[in-house]
Amino acid sequence: MTTSRTKHVGIDLTEGPILPQLMTFVIPLLLTNLLQQLYNAVDTMVIGQYVGSIGTVGVSTGGEIAAMITFIATAFGSAGQIYVAQLVGAKDHKSVNETIMTALIFTLGLSMVIAALCIIFTNGLLTWLKCPQEAFEQARAYHIIVSLGLPFVFGYNTVAGILRGMGEAKKPLVFVAVAAASNIIMDILFVVVIPWESAGTAIATVAAQVASFLAAGIFLWRKKDVFELEFRLRALKVNMKHLKVLLRLGIPLAAQSIFIHFTQLICSRHINSYGLIASATNSIGNKIQKLITVFANSITTGSGTMVGQNIGARKYDRVKQIVRTSITLSGSMCVLLILICILLPAQLYRLFTADPEVIEFGKTYLHICIIIFCCTPFQGSFNAVIQGTGNAKLSFLAGFLDGVILRLGISFFLAYVMNMGVTGFFYGNALARLGPLSVGTWYWISGKWKERKLLTE
Repeated sequence: MTTSRTKHVGIDLTEGPILPQLMTFVIPLLLTNLLQQLYNAVDTMVIGQYVGSIGTVGVSTGGEIAAMITFIATAFGSAGQIYVAQLVGAKDHKSVNETIMTALIFTLGLSMVIAALCIIFTNGLLTWLKCPQEAFEQARAYHIIVSLGLPFVFGYNTVAGILRGMGEAKKPLVFVAVAAASNIIMDILFVVVIPWESAGTAIATVAAQVASFLAAGIFLWRKKDVFELEFRLRALKVNMKHLKVLLRLGIPLAAQSIFIHFTQLICSRHINSYGLIASATNSIGNKIQKLITVFANSITTGSGTMVGQNIGARKYDRVKQIVRTSITLSGSMCVLLILICILLPAQLYRLFTADPEVIEFGKTYLHICIIIFCCTPFQGSFNAVIQGTGNAKLSFLAGFLDGVILRLGISFFLAYVMNMGVTGFFYGNALARLGPLSVGTWYWISGKWKERKLLTE
């Protein structure tokens, strides 16, 4: 495949002014992530307003496991993004094409196994999570239905990760826009018009996932000549060389996500034991936190791709400029987020619930989130360097410190030793960010990121 043909998809991020280039890449990412969080938030908004706190807890608890699995899908999507970014920077276009088919076959096969296990162990998982009994049936229906959509989640994340590694951020935005429109329309249809409660929300979610994956699949089909892909049985094969790299990157990234999100599940389990109000406050708070941090997260993703391509091209001074620009942009946004949490916490919670007790407790949750926003600019920017260099071991360490050491350690100490109860778990979740922040800061200051070998070496 020639270089000229590859230019039809993606952009070269190793040349040109950094700020305009980063913003050009980040804006589609921001809109993509915002739409993803929006259609996830719409589920909670609709169910909260039309079914109440029982529905909110049912959707939240029923979706906890699927949410963790989604982050595993995102981890392998990120592995593809990191690897492809370095391959593009090194101008190895043949390997890019081989990696696409390898990644798709592997992740789709993995997702089918995971989906089957999630469905088989539904009751045990919800019991372990201490789902409030009054919301158990709502949670069970939601969990089973969204588990069926996991292969589409993995497929979409794989395609989106590869495209972002190539410098293409606009197409994933189109895919998610299709999903968001589908989700919002079907949420209204299956919850408001047809009172299917949590099951209706789950059906809307899966339909959105199918829509985004089909949009991504159609794009790959239309660009099969550019990627030199053959959608025939004899072409459906895994390249072991590229699979080993994807596993070497993806497994530690997935482990990082599992550490973080499994420990969040443990904390949610303990929070749920405090009753419906505590559970609803935590569920809605998580949604709000994710929704209002999409800008900073988009900068991290965009910076990671830029860093990966420039590491592949061995342009280390340009990497430094990218990180400084990322910190400045992300820091500016986090100042705004802090002001929102101070001035408008009740208003944000009212978007999701009319329960006055949940709204009042939500003020405490969002005030504690200020700790997260203070860490985010540096944590995200330095994490982009860890990801861009493909240092999976450090990602694993960061996840272990975040989840196992700090989140559980601080949460249990504050909740049970200091008798802070649910609030102790809120603080534990926020202070856990100090783990990956410390790892990323050390890696950046030490300069060891410049000594990393390329993934192709």
